[in-house]
Amino acid sequence: MDLYGIGYSNIRLPNDSSSYIYTYNQYINTFPEEVFIHEYLHTLERILQERDYDIPALHDYEQYGYKEERLIGLKQWYQDYMRCNIKNSDGNLVGLDEIVYTLTPPAESDFKYSTEVEFNKEPQNIIEEIRNLFGAVFNMFGIN
Repeated sequence: MDLYGIGYSNIRLPNDSSSYIYTYNQYINTFPEEVFIHEYLHTLERILQERDYDIPALHDYEQYGYKEERLIGLKQWYQDYMRCNIKNSDGNLVGLDEIVYTLTPPAESDFKYSTEVEFNKEPQNIIEEIRNLFGAVFNMFGIN
């Protein structure tokens, strides 16, 4: 997802406590944590891309011969992606470079034009919407 040019992952879970997502069932969801792994891998993917590493896009699994399997989804793709164990067309192994596991999460000081985002506050009217827009532009150029 993208908000004001800033990438983030968002996972929404149902409020219904009887939802199958909260229950392990070998016939329905043997890999229920897949959505969390997927969103986490997007974070690692972005960290490497911002450092100019050439890695496969997380959603390009079919280009490398992987397919979503019944019950386990893309588990094998995610494992190979994380272990840099995917063969590309040249026969080389590609995936996430192991350096990604040693890097720290980005801090505000890592960005040239950092922007504070209030995730829980949404504009209530057109005036607030315009103020937010101008505030983001001014912040981007260092204008207070």
